[in-house]
Amino acid sequence: MNVETMEMGGLKCHVVDTLAPGVPPSITVVLCHGFGAPGTDLVALGPELLHSAPQLAASVRFYFPEAPLSLDDLGMYGGRAWWPLNIERMAAAVENGDMRHLRSETPDGLESARTLLTAFVSDVCETDGIDAGQIVLGGFSQGSMLATDVALSFSQRLAGLCVLSGTLLSEDRWRDLASERGPLPVLQSHGRQDPLLPFVAAQWLRDLLIEGGLSVEFLPFDGMHTISVDTLQRFAEFLIELIPD
Repeated sequence: MNVETMEMGGLKCHVVDTLAPGVPPSITVVLCHGFGAPGTDLVALGPELLHSAPQLAASVRFYFPEAPLSLDDLGMYGGRAWWPLNIERMAAAVENGDMRHLRSETPDGLESARTLLTAFVSDVCETDGIDAGQIVLGGFSQGSMLATDVALSFSQRLAGLCVLSGTLLSEDRWRDLASERGPLPVLQSHGRQDPLLPFVAAQWLRDLLIEGGLSVEFLPFDGMHTISVDTLQRFAEFLIELIPD
């Protein structure tokens, strides 16, 4: 198994695969970490998915881009973010059960993060010699919000989207984009006891995507703000299903 660190599309990233040099993947997976996590936070998922489904080894390459913003100045040493978060405001909204107004907002910094990740995905396509229809884009928490935004707005339909503990943002824009996107396969999971991004907000996102015509498989689990073992297993199966015949 090869693990490399490089610069692509203006972002530092980590690449995991077992393919021989020069062999293009059938599917390329791009996974974005969450707010406050180090850029390497999700890299271990590559080996875990390959162990869970060994047949992926001959077909799949994994990219784990690092978010552009350092959080060292906030005391979160090594932590990174795709855009700044007002954590106190979000916590107050969760505590007061008042998440509805947040679903309509577009966070400051989302547009620039979208531009970066879009360029990254385009660079991955060129590097791997594939088209966008072979890209599975996903992420955890804030990374999954960005992945959703890019998957909905990308110029071509991607192979799939994986939303791990995400939430609904930019509601009007995402609704319009979803209605134009068509039947994109989506795997979405969320913990019923998530204290950071309430379960109901994940249901709002699920419903919006389904209403827009996307093919959503929703995996609730009894747990908090995390990725469940069952979700990881289903994600491996999801990737197998997306490998072209």
